[in-house]
Amino acid sequence: MSWPQAPELARPRVLRQRWLDLSFIHWAVEPARVAQYFPAGTRPDTFEGRTYVGLVPFRMVMFRSFLETNVRLYSVDATGRRGVVFLSLDTNWLPLVAGSRSTLGIPYRWARMQHNQDGGWHTYTSTLRWPRIKASSTIETQVGDRIELGPLEHFLTARWGLHLSKAGRTWYMPNEHPPWVLHRAELMTFEDHGLLASVGLGDLGSRPPDHVAFSTGVPARFGLPRGPVLR
Repeated sequence: MSWPQAPELARPRVLRQRWLDLSFIHWAVEPARVAQYFPAGTRPDTFEGRTYVGLVPFRMVMFRSFLETNVRLYSVDATGRRGVVFLSLDTNWLPLVAGSRSTLGIPYRWARMQHNQDGGWHTYTSTLRWPRIKASSTIETQVGDRIELGPLEHFLTARWGLHLSKAGRTWYMPNEHPPWVLHRAELMTFEDHGLLASVGLGDLGSRPPDHVAFSTGVPARFGLPRGPVLR
C-alpha cells in the first residue's frame, strides 16, 4: 500500500515543480486489460484486486507556468517501489516536449490547451498538435468540500516516483511532495475525441469514472533516475 508521507528524497535533487488545480479522474479496470503497457520489470499495482487508469488535467509551474493533461497507470516493481507509468503527457509548452522525450523518454506531446476557473468550476480543453494523431478533449469538474483521505485516495495519489523506459531499460525516478489535500469533485463534462483512443483505451470513457477528486496542488521535487529495474 502507498503511504501519504514521502520517503526522504536522496540527493542530488534535480528538479522542482508545482502542480496546481488538479482534477483526478479515475476508472477501475482489470489488471490484464492494461498489463501490456507496463515497462519491463514492472506490473500493474492493484487495490482490492483492480488497478486504475488516471486522467489528470492540471497547471504546472517549472521555470514558467503551463498546462498538462496526462493519462497514467499505477505500477510496482520487484523491489516493491510503487509509482506511475505515463501513457501520455500533453502540454502546451513545446520545449518541455522535446527535452523530456529526448533525455528521459517520457511521452510528452504538444497540444493547444486552456484552463478556466469560475469559482469551484474548472474547465480544461486540449487539442493535440502531434503528427498522425488527432485527439481533443473538454473536461469540466465541479469542486466540493474537502474529504478525508482513505486507503484508495492514498493508493491513487501517494506515489513517490515514476517508472520509465529509456534505451531499452526501465528506470525509477523518485519524487517527494507534501500529502495531498483533496476535495470532492463531480465530472460535469467529458468530451473525448480521441484522447483515450490515442493511448489504446478508446472505450474507457464510455462509462462514468469510479473516482473523481480535486486538489489545489502541491510543490514537488525529483531525484535522479535509479536503475535499471531488474526483470
